[in-house]
Amino acid sequence: MRFGPEPVARAEGALLAHSVQAGKRKLRKGLLLGADEIAALQAAGIAEVTVARLEPGDVAEDAAAMQVASALVPGGHGVRLTRPQNGRVNLLADRPGVLRLDARAIHALNAVDPAITLATLPDLTRVSDAMMLATVKIIPYAVPGAALARAAAALGNAPVISVAPTELRTAELIVTRTPGFSDKLVDKGRRAVADRLAALGVRLVRDEVVPHETGAVAAALARTRAPLVLILGASATSDPADVCPAGLIAAGGTLTRFGMPVDPGNLLFLGRRAAAQVVGLPGCARSPALNGADWVLERLVCGIDVGDAEIAAMGVGGLLKEIPVRPQPRVIAPAPKAGAPVDVVLLAAGASRRMRGRDKLLETVAGAPLLRRAAEAALASRARRVLVVLPPDAGARAEALAGLAVETVIAETAAEGMGASLRTGIAALPEDSAGVIVALADMPEVDAAAFDALIAAYDPGRHREICRAAAPDGTPGHPVLFGRRFYESLQDLRGDTGARGIVAGAREYVFDVTLDSRAPLTDLDTPEDWAAWRALAD
Repeated sequence: MRFGPEPVARAEGALLAHSVQAGKRKLRKGLLLGADEIAALQAAGIAEVTVARLEPGDVAEDAAAMQVASALVPGGHGVRLTRPQNGRVNLLADRPGVLRLDARAIHALNAVDPAITLATLPDLTRVSDAMMLATVKIIPYAVPGAALARAAAALGNAPVISVAPTELRTAELIVTRTPGFSDKLVDKGRRAVADRLAALGVRLVRDEVVPHETGAVAAALARTRAPLVLILGASATSDPADVCPAGLIAAGGTLTRFGMPVDPGNLLFLGRRAAAQVVGLPGCARSPALNGADWVLERLVCGIDVGDAEIAAMGVGGLLKEIPVRPQPRVIAPAPKAGAPVDVVLLAAGASRRMRGRDKLLETVAGAPLLRRAAEAALASRARRVLVVLPPDAGARAEALAGLAVETVIAETAAEGMGASLRTGIAALPEDSAGVIVALADMPEVDAAAFDALIAAYDPGRHREICRAAAPDGTPGHPVLFGRRFYESLQDLRGDTGARGIVAGAREYVFDVTLDSRAPLTDLDTPEDWAAWRALAD
């Protein structure tokens, strides 16, 4: 292929390399220049354009991309191809399952010629129907046919990209309990496992709760009939001779693996009994958050072998996001005590989009801007310090805080949403912060007493580590106090959904603090909200 500038008068039949504005007409890059396009360029006074010309033996980008993509998936194997466009063909999943890749062939393909590229998701990724698996992109407007021939040779005749479908459709669950083990925890574990299986296309057909004893586990295993059996123990499995793996052996099964280099998920065990796969789940499986058991289950239900070698290979990339509610976190810090220092993060970086040009945080409340009133309420409480999160163009908001003993931090990506403000605020907390009250600056009725009520309720020793202000009818609202164990999760938030997902995944740590007013639910987002609120106040 020849590439470079040519006089417009001689450019007919070439591909336009870069988009050009020819008078009122936009000529897009990649356009085959015909007589009409040449006339438009000349009429616009353009004398020269950069073009590409195919030479004998060259294959145009779209045809080349389709040729490579087709060679990747002979026969389909759960993968379908999109129509080529601009030298690109995407490969999509044609069914849910687990992505399988021939990494050696992919590396060989990408080494043939820099003009021919293939990018994929990681091998063994769980995929849904129509999910993009890979993309073939031809970089220039054409490639030599000889390069395509070498690419085909590198790929061979076997599928390089495929989706392993779900093969196991039913499972059973054995849950053990010790004296004092609450029904709430039993139900939480059962629901989490059922939801996890349902997401994989597997139905939990039976579950049984038995004492946390070797004999009881063995007897329960003897009653199972499903091809996949899961065991969720009341206490962590600490040794191959512990209760749950010992129960597997006593039932005539074999233990094939104890422990895995994935965290959370270290304390998983694997085994077999007759034709059934048996998985001893780690305690973190009670949470919906990703853990090592997910990687194992995703593969097993799709008929992919999981043995010693496969689990040993999970260590690279096996350090997963911490699950704040698990009993034994990676970093064991001294448990905060009631009365430990609690700080306030006041979120004031929103754009007031619904106020139609007005800034709700600068609206007057009792003779001062709302933002100042919100900060004063936090300062008057028992909280140790108050951090106010502002947008990059803080301007008048910063002025509204003048003279107050607050710390201000700028959320540089505030336009992203509340997640950005929360990340900024949590990152600015001091090392010894035991808890943080996340407060919204647009709630005019939240006073110092509301903050103090949350601080008084906060008690990690009684699992009160998410304390929510609630209205008299019990409806939860804001502000919300989070214990330190949730800081990492708060710093991982994205978008504008706030911390609702964190609260939903940690119900056993949530304690609602009922206030004697509607303050937790009163936020003013529109001019109409303000007018109605002021009318009531008057």
